Amino acid sequence: MTDLVLVRHGQTVWHAENRYAGVSDIALTGEGMRQAERLAVWAKSAELDAVWCSTLSRARVTAEAAAQAAGVDLRVDARLRELDFGSGEGLTKAEMRERFPAERAAFEADPAANPLPGGEDPYAAAERFLSCLAEIEGGRVLVVAHTTAIRLTLCRLLGIPLREYRRRLPRLDNCALTEIRLREGHAALLRYNSPTR
Repeated sequence: MTDLVLVRHGQTVWHAENRYAGVSDIALTGEGMRQAERLAVWAKSAELDAVWCSTLSRARVTAEAAAQAAGVDLRVDARLRELDFGSGEGLTKAEMRERFPAERAAFEADPAANPLPGGEDPYAAAERFLSCLAEIEGGRVLVVAHTTAIRLTLCRLLGIPLREYRRRLPRLDNCALTEIRLREGHAALLRYNSPTR
């Protein structure tokens, strides 16, 4: 049995402005650092066996504090990174609607079948994320990653069609806790988007 605590990194400047960060390496804000500190306080008594994170600095910095507080090594894996949003990187929804309205409309109708122009295939992204999770064996493990990658992976684990990820899982707050229990090939959702404080 493995309990995975999936956490979105702390706030960044772009996320505070509702801009799509994707694979762009954007630093945490002061609030993002405070969120990481609160996650570390939680991690200290969470009885974690390991901490894993994405290679992007916003996830790595968030995870480092938690790993240190929990007294475990940090594993960094590129498969846990966010989706590449292609031409949408750094833009808000409104800016996308101005620059490529048809593609944005198609994305909103079915984001899994219609990634943003030049963006990563969400089905492939979910598979790479899952391939990393499959290597995590036993215990309670914190995984610090990114909102879209986490929501797509939750859909795959829970049998929700990927096209529904934005509607069925509409938000994932910075440093909120989402816990999944994996046992004998089955996944159970223990909590979703729970604050650390």
